[in-house]
Formats: sequence, structure tokens, C-alpha cells
Amino acid sequence: MAEPSGVAPELLALRQHIDNVDRELLALLNRRAGLALEVGEIKKREGSVVFRPEREAQVIDGLKAANPGPLKNASVAPIWREIMSACRALETPTRVAYLGPAGTFSEEAALGYFGSSLVRLPCASIDEVMHATTSGAADFGVMPVENSTEGVVARSLDLFLTTPLFIIGETSLVVRHNLLRKIDELQGIEAICAHPQALAQCHRWLSHHLPDVERRPVASNAEGARLAGLNPALAAIASARAASEYGLHVVSPAIQDDPHNRTRFAIVTHPSRHPSPKASGHDCTSLVVSVTNRPGAVHDMLVPLKNHGVSMTRFESRPARSGQWEYYFYIDVEGHPDEPKVDAALKELRAACAFFKILGTYPIDVH
Repeated sequence: MAEPSGVAPELLALRQHIDNVDRELLALLNRRAGLALEVGEIKKREGSVVFRPEREAQVIDGLKAANPGPLKNASVAPIWREIMSACRALETPTRVAYLGPAGTFSEEAALGYFGSSLVRLPCASIDEVMHATTSGAADFGVMPVENSTEGVVARSLDLFLTTPLFIIGETSLVVRHNLLRKIDELQGIEAICAHPQALAQCHRWLSHHLPDVERRPVASNAEGARLAGLNPALAAIASARAASEYGLHVVSPAIQDDPHNRTRFAIVTHPSRHPSPKASGHDCTSLVVSVTNRPGAVHDMLVPLKNHGVSMTRFESRPARSGQWEYYFYIDVEGHPDEPKVDAALKELRAACAFFKILGTYPIDVH
């Protein structure tokens, strides 16, 4: 394409250099893709899996450590995730189930973790995400597990109790809620449609700006956006991606009560299709346990972690639904069972519990 007249010669020269570098990058990317295909052939012969989250975490860690700049380290992870996603897609398509429809934060989390070269399987509910992944319709599922404002996603924790799936990864997402509408104004809104968690996370803003408007819970924020796209009297709370997807205006941006609002997602799969990740050097082990109802039982349950120097990063309780005021405890600890101190602590913890289940061991999301 011809350059416009009057462009400085220095700028023209720099643009030419950039074009040349882009072609060099393209050649290197295709070279990398060719090597990935060779790796894929070896994996097929060995019967090993294509996606290894601990390996991808190590690749990104190594690149960030070697990065001389000026490219910022925060940009390294998303760039290389897309490169690795495109290379994986040459070997085999990666099918990922998540809470749909298009435009949800769950979809955004899936794209951020796996890259955009995936087969998307949006589901109507968290239960359907679990079912699709258990049945083999999806290779992986993306499950919201906790929010920094509202706490745990109770349904996800309850499903983890009985599912055969296990966690092989995690990702966290900055959640920026926007008020969306077909008409670019606040007046005349009859109802605001959003997931119950989103309505709770925007409670103060809604109470101040739209105190008398109905708050209508729906299955997902993107479903609220879809409904708002069909009826100008409705508004939705959803992402900017959802606004683009359903042709809506961002009437008010960033209406969440907590400006640092984040949601954590677990990546799940079936053990028959994917092995547990090996130690990456910065890992988390998630488990659910219960203890008999006796004085000091919870204290005794945690003593092995202290004695072996294993840090507990999360502790949540959920009712056992037995009618006896019994509880399950969801625990995250730092480290991998391949580490001797973690292995010893978990063995002692198992002995102290009436119920013990490891939900997964996986690389911590540090990128």
C-alpha cells in the first residue's frame, strides 16, 4: 500500500524495518509450529496428552526471566499463550466448556487461559459445564470458584464434592461490570438483568443510581445482555465483550462496588483423559475434607500443615446437607504432593479426616 505524501523519511524507514521484522517473526512462528507438529507426532506414538499446563507455565516463566525489554513482562504471557494455542490447534482441537452464552466472563477466562484457537462449548449452567466435561463432549471445563467481593461460588464447590473431574489449572480475571442497554440512557429502565453475583457486586451503585428498578436474576451476565438486546426497556450488567456481541451501549462503565473485583476460575478435566500436572515450582493443591464432630477436631485437622511447614491459602466451609449440622471444608495449600513436606502433611491430614478428597494439583496463576 502506498504511503501518504509528506511522511517523514525516518518514519518510512522505521515502518520498513517493522515490516521486515514482522516477516521474520512469521517465519519463526511457522518454524515453531513445525516443531510443535513433530512433538505432536511423538506424543501420539507415546499416547501422551497435547496440553501440559505445567510445561506452558514453565515456558512463560523462562521467557519472562530472559526478557530484556522494552516489551513488558505482563505482555509476555498473553502473547505466548496465543502462540501455544495456535500450535496446539495444529495437533488437535481443544474443546472447552464454560458458562455461556457468548460474552460471559467465563468465556473470557477460557480464552485467556487456552488462547483463542479452541472449540468453544458455551453451556447454560455450571452443572452443564460439569456434565459436558464428564461425558467427554468437552476436553476441559472452566468453573468459577470464588470472587474477591462475594466469596465462593457455592454451586461449584458443591459439584466438586461428587464429580469425577479434577482441577488441572486456574486463572483469575479482573471483573469490570458495565451497565449495558440498547438505548444510551439511564431513564426508562424497567429491569436490570444479570447473574445474582453481579447484582450483588454492584449493589451500592444500583442502590444509588437506580434504586427503584427491578433487579432480575438470570443464568449469566451474557444472558442478561442478550435479553437487553431484545428489549430496550431492559438493561444488563456485563462485560464490554458482551456489549459488542449483542449490540448494546455501555451506558455506565465500571459500576462494580470494588474497583479491584476479581473472579477465580478452576480448569477441570477427567482423569481418564488427562494426567495430573507435574510440579511446576509454584503449585497449589486443592482438597475437600470433613471431620467427626468432636471438640478440637478442626484444630487437629490443621496441625499436620503447621508441623510440616505447609501454608494454607484458602479455607471455606459448606454444609454437608445431612441435617446434622455437619460441614465439608475446602482447603487450598501451597505446593505439590511430589514435594516431601506436602506429601507428609497430606498423609497425616488424610488420617485425621472422616472424608478426604484431593480436588487437584496445578500451577498457580502468577501470570
